[in-house]
Amino acid sequence: MNFKTGDKVVVIAGKDKGKEGTITTVLRKENKVVVEGVNIVKKHIKGNGQQAGSIASVEAPIHASNVMIKDPKTGKPTRIGHTIDKKGKKIRVAKKSNESLN
Repeated sequence: MNFKTGDKVVVIAGKDKGKEGTITTVLRKENKVVVEGVNIVKKHIKGNGQQAGSIASVEAPIHASNVMIKDPKTGKPTRIGHTIDKKGKKIRVAKKSNESLN
């Protein structure tokens, strides 16, 4: 998976198609990401002796195949490519504009 925490992404499939947000968590083993403001679900929290029960809205993970990185130049969804810079370091680039993502 080529996503990192802090990447700006666009949702391309599912109930939140078209929404944009920033990745807050990357779950590599499950191939999922948590995007800020996307895939909001209700979570029921059981009360205990000191606190009453409540219903909270939280962001649930979304599959990585349903999001694409936002091109830094055009703002449109793009794929991620890899290239080697002049110092010999491998960097991520946007396929559409060839801009660096790091």
